[in-house]
Amino acid sequence: MTSPASRPVPPAAANPLNLRGAVDLSSLKQRPVAPPAASGTAGTPGSPAAGNGDEDHAGRPLRVDITEANFQELVELSAQVPVVVALWAAYSPGSAELVDVLERIVDSYDGRLVLGAADVEVFPQLAQAFQVQAVPTAVALVKGQPVPLFQGGAEEPQVRSLFDELLKVASANGVTGRIGAGGPAADGPEAPPLPPLHQKAFDAIEAGDYAAAADAYRQALLEMPADAEAKAGLAQVELMGRLQPLSAADTDALRQLAADEPDNLEAQLGVADLDVAGGHVEDGLGRIVAFIGRNFGPERETARVRLLELFDVVGATDDRVAKARQNLARVLF
Repeated sequence: MTSPASRPVPPAAANPLNLRGAVDLSSLKQRPVAPPAASGTAGTPGSPAAGNGDEDHAGRPLRVDITEANFQELVELSAQVPVVVALWAAYSPGSAELVDVLERIVDSYDGRLVLGAADVEVFPQLAQAFQVQAVPTAVALVKGQPVPLFQGGAEEPQVRSLFDELLKVASANGVTGRIGAGGPAADGPEAPPLPPLHQKAFDAIEAGDYAAAADAYRQALLEMPADAEAKAGLAQVELMGRLQPLSAADTDALRQLAADEPDNLEAQLGVADLDVAGGHVEDGLGRIVAFIGRNFGPERETARVRLLELFDVVGATDDRVAKARQNLARVLF
């Protein structure tokens, strides 16, 4: 259950994520559930320093040491709040530093993120499930599905930028909770309620009914054509709806078809959707611009309209959109 302060009007820069067919964690989810180990417990020799005991307003730790016993609880928690997973090992000299950095940064997000630290030597199945090639590695869980973040060390500004994008992706998928007292931060103002049609769309997103969410946003635009948030929300849920039915095999086949047939409109648009949803925004937008440059007639216009919709998904003020607009102008004129 999300608090009023965390109920989103989907932000213009959010990147909806296809959460189907990523990595199969089902075998791990069958393990017994136990409460997560709170930070501040003694670590194993050579492990990253144990958490400093920082907890949110409800006294619940924002740093959890992941074990086979508590992994299921974290998977379920990721339906409410993104869980950042740091995979480390005692033999990796950069592991301790990275976990410390991530713990400090996650703590600064005031309960909107949770950190899970996993020793891959103790829990090797997790590294296999995430297809980890080296440690340290950071991934995230959103609605139980992995979102790759980075491998190796990272500077704090880069990590914060990634976490900001992660929260946008999570929000676009209806994951907008906060680990805390069950409401807005104690010193923060309560957010105003959403307009009725926006709330209807948000509820539909949480239920996974993207068609109903799109209908609600379209109705909002009929009532107020200048509603920029409804326009962005519509573009986002339409993208989510296009991606929802795709399995991993479908996406592989679609990418192969796009590679074999560069002038196949549906294939190029489909791969552009996958790229934007997966965070490869420049690749996705550039793919459609290149198609427009090679083609004319109705297909060119269809591609142009889809490109404008993806601009709304990414956000009008995003530098990658500005660059794509410039490239579009070059191929059109």
